Amino acid sequence: MSSSATRFDRGHTDDLITFLTASPTPYHAVATAAGRLEEAGFRQVEETAAWDGTTGGKYVVRGGAIVAWYVPEGASAHTPYRIVGAHTDSPTLRVKPQPDSGAHGWRQVAVEIYGGPLLNSWLDRDLGIAGRLSLRDGTHRLVNVDRPLLRVPQLAIHLDRGANDGLKLDRQRHMQPVWGLGDDVRAGDLIRFLADEAGLDAEDVTGWDLMVHPVEPPAYLGRDRELLAAPRLDNLLSVHACTAALTAVATAGRPPAYIPVMAAFDHEENGSESDTGAQGPLLGTVLERSVYARGGTYEDRARAFAGTVCLSSDVGHAVHPNYAERHDPTHHPRPNGGPILKVNVNQRYATDGTGRAVFAAACEEAGVPWQSFVSNNDMPCGTTIGPITAARHGIRTVDIGVACLSMHSARELCGAHDPYLLANALEAFLK
Repeated sequence: MSSSATRFDRGHTDDLITFLTASPTPYHAVATAAGRLEEAGFRQVEETAAWDGTTGGKYVVRGGAIVAWYVPEGASAHTPYRIVGAHTDSPTLRVKPQPDSGAHGWRQVAVEIYGGPLLNSWLDRDLGIAGRLSLRDGTHRLVNVDRPLLRVPQLAIHLDRGANDGLKLDRQRHMQPVWGLGDDVRAGDLIRFLADEAGLDAEDVTGWDLMVHPVEPPAYLGRDRELLAAPRLDNLLSVHACTAALTAVATAGRPPAYIPVMAAFDHEENGSESDTGAQGPLLGTVLERSVYARGGTYEDRARAFAGTVCLSSDVGHAVHPNYAERHDPTHHPRPNGGPILKVNVNQRYATDGTGRAVFAAACEEAGVPWQSFVSNNDMPCGTTIGPITAARHGIRTVDIGVACLSMHSARELCGAHDPYLLANALEAFLK
């Protein structure tokens, strides 16, 4: 990746497709990102160990979250940070503690709705199952059944003549997927099956964090293959882009002026209130320990934070050709128009004029076009980790992202050029 390049590099989007396919859950996304960091010379540090102040790339993994940073030669204890924030989770169906259920000769998996998915997009779709198995010895094992295994069947129109006039889905009764036939629903069937898939003894599995995912692979779309259709663009597109940007800066051979940081949190889709979410202490703890490991004091920590800027990178809304009236009439972000700057004066996004200038400078340095997004005044505005980061840590934060359609669908749509443009802008910002 080159920050000076303005021409679309399809290789970057091809690599995003690889990243998405390898990352059906937050735990897999973290493992995939960590593997790429290791290849770039980063090393994992444990939160329970003492940290040293050595230069180079380091990262911390906590469940479905990862924070990585690169300390360049000559960095002082009060050197400010440049942070790109993102999140690893996506709206989905997650497996309940007692997953085995069924009725009327069908075997089903009991699921709970996670986040705010477009429920209808999960109907009649081939689904796999993936996640994390917790073992008796305290370790974890990732599992990924990436083949058609489950399906949430929609009621035939003959039995619901009004379906096309407004589909009504009961979140408890209508969203439970089927995965087989039989009247003998046995407790432990699903976990035994997944343990076998992971090469484990089911008796060793004492906990699990599992979710379903569409198995249809990401694909280029359109006459000129200028669009990308894929699951989990919200927000693995940003996780992939900031991983690429951070590794590019760390291996460029020219020390950056700041300490570049990638922070990819879990649980953004349900409010970020967890030990791995942006509301938790993870980012602040990592940044503070990095200051103190370099011999710094609380004064150094305050100076570093005061000069720090964070880009909160999350997908946003492209103008919808069939619902243009739902958008602000003078702000119509388009696919392949470059990353978007998200603004909301009620602080649902954290951007202000100073932050806008920082982002504009990064895009100008990278030779990347950019667009502005603001919601229609009659439409409630979503939010991101941006305001949380700004308020919790006192860090200037700017909300940005890539414009897409079908946000929170099981399969979303963006411009095929935009992931590359975003990654180049993030690299210029981190430098």
